[in-house]
Amino acid sequence: MIDWEKVFQAESEDQLRELKLFLFRENARLENERKDLKQRQDKLVKERAQFRDEMDLLNHRIVLEKKRLKDEHAFFEKKMQILQDGFKQLDLDRQKLDKERYRFEAEREVRASKRSDYDYDYGPDSLISVLFRGADNPLTLRKRYKDLMKIFHPDNLCGDAELVQLINQEYERRKRAENF
Repeated sequence: MIDWEKVFQAESEDQLRELKLFLFRENARLENERKDLKQRQDKLVKERAQFRDEMDLLNHRIVLEKKRLKDEHAFFEKKMQILQDGFKQLDLDRQKLDKERYRFEAEREVRASKRSDYDYDYGPDSLISVLFRGADNPLTLRKRYKDLMKIFHPDNLCGDAELVQLINQEYERRKRAENF
């Protein structure tokens, strides 16, 4: 602060000049500080605007990422539902096949107990022909073979190695027949 009492009590011109010089320097210093403060304020405003832009960009990216994750989750759920439906269908097919196998076994036992003059073959070959019924072209044959392998492969819980061998033999026989 300026001590105005000192200015009024100045006795000589030298003292007034010193006070003027002091006031000039003080005024110049204050002006420089104002400019510096203005520059800092401008810089702060620019940084604040840049920060808002970066935050907006990051928020936009977050929204897009959340949407992508939501879409991936929905896609995963659809895949899971398809797999579950496939396993249910495989289980139903397995049960149906087991019932048919049981019926064939019972039929074979009945025929074996009632042997007549006719020599019917109700062994494993007839069961295999039922398993491959309707597989007339190479694509359906291959699909049927893969489905049967999924059901009866020995590594499965209720797999059957003997039946898999018979299925492999029939598949190879039918594949050779299709090629010629």
